[in-house]
Amino acid sequence: MKRLIPVILLLTLLFCCAACAGNAKQEEISSGENSAFESDIKNNGEDLSEILVAYFSATGTTKVLAEYAADILNADIYEIVPQDPYTDEDLAYYTGGRADQEQKNPSARPAISGSVKDMSQYDTVLIGYPIWHSQAPKIIYTFLESYDFSGKTILPFCTSHSSGIGSSASDLHPLASGANWLDGKRFAGGTSKEEIESWLNENNIKPNETTVAAEIGKFDFEKKTVLLNSGYEMPIMGLGTYSLSDEECYNSVTALLESGGRLIDTAYMYGNEAAVGRAVRDSDVPREDIFVITKIYPGEQFADPEKAIQDALDKLGIGYIDMMLLHYPGENDVKAYLAMEKFVEDGKIHSIGLSNWYVEELEEFLPQVHITPALVQNEIHPYYQENDVIPYIQNLGIVVQGWYPFGGRGHTSELLGDSVIADIAKAHGVTSAQVILRWDLQKGVVVIPGSINPDHIKENLDLFGFELTDAEIRQINGLDRHEKHDWY
Repeated sequence: MKRLIPVILLLTLLFCCAACAGNAKQEEISSGENSAFESDIKNNGEDLSEILVAYFSATGTTKVLAEYAADILNADIYEIVPQDPYTDEDLAYYTGGRADQEQKNPSARPAISGSVKDMSQYDTVLIGYPIWHSQAPKIIYTFLESYDFSGKTILPFCTSHSSGIGSSASDLHPLASGANWLDGKRFAGGTSKEEIESWLNENNIKPNETTVAAEIGKFDFEKKTVLLNSGYEMPIMGLGTYSLSDEECYNSVTALLESGGRLIDTAYMYGNEAAVGRAVRDSDVPREDIFVITKIYPGEQFADPEKAIQDALDKLGIGYIDMMLLHYPGENDVKAYLAMEKFVEDGKIHSIGLSNWYVEELEEFLPQVHITPALVQNEIHPYYQENDVIPYIQNLGIVVQGWYPFGGRGHTSELLGDSVIADIAKAHGVTSAQVILRWDLQKGVVVIPGSINPDHIKENLDLFGFELTDAEIRQINGLDRHEKHDWY
């Protein structure tokens, strides 16, 4: 599917210019009933990751940060599980309990349930642990003495309410004296994924290129995300806010987040960026779990893109923009895109892309920019399917997103009432809207339907309890009229 030249360009740009945050292959080797349990870590039968995140977490705090690191690095993850689990009584400080006794005993080595079968495959190992009496738990000593770390890079990190990593890390060095130990860091509970990512970048720990390249653009229907060529994950379904007023937008975004949706599409021209930002800030959902797309518009914004981008950041007020697009081709579009690239370098925008760009426009535009777009967003629905454009874009390693999935204003009723779609919906016990959105997903197209109805918003996220057959996909493909419903 992928053409050689675009893929080489994509990989070069991905690992030299773009932010580094990946979709982790978090296939944990966890404890089984047998303490001698061993398991291979595999990445869908492909080359194994060169990075391992190993962690011990007694209360769950360290686990969260380890999962962040593994996700960012597309690394394997291994939980160090004690053969004899710690109880609350064991962990009570200054009571003479088990943890107190182990930390006072230089020779204590708690047994581990399970093991990493082939440590030799890893070049870099992150080791996470909580601080116990200013030191690493002795089970970390057991782990380090169980393998040969010669020539490997080890980056430790710890979780603590107040104590720094201090000598807890340097005391571990003799246990793996042949390793290249990097300076560790202490994190408090509640540390964000962005902070972990920044720390990894500071230490020049990058995702495994082979594994990341294989996963770019691939829909993960279990996680309901897709890995972008920028290294970030994006939800594959969400909410479009075109034509929504301030109050309508706030309520719709709130309904989306309450229903489990995490992808929101807005734009300068929609006039509702501030409402989106307010809804995100008012939500209980962690900021790093929400993906916000906005766009800058031709004309004044393309002429002064730095101001336009900063205005969007200020209106949203959510710290950073997950994805910014050029709304459609126009004068100064290359200038505007290059300005977005600078904001990517500064970390204020994570991913950038284009809206309403087709084959000819892309062929002219791409040689003039440095960062390959992560996303192209176009009008796509059963009456206007872009069956030649979609694979062209995807073969460049760019994800495709469809707006107007239900045909757009004035056409929705006809499309949802189409007898072919209605019959398929009846066969699956779902709505016509769900059939259309599922059709998009199975074509590898991210969907952002708009709605102000909380029930419809929730329904538009419920796309994973059924699957269209190849025959049904062909039936819907047969509805293509090449009928565009907007001028973009």
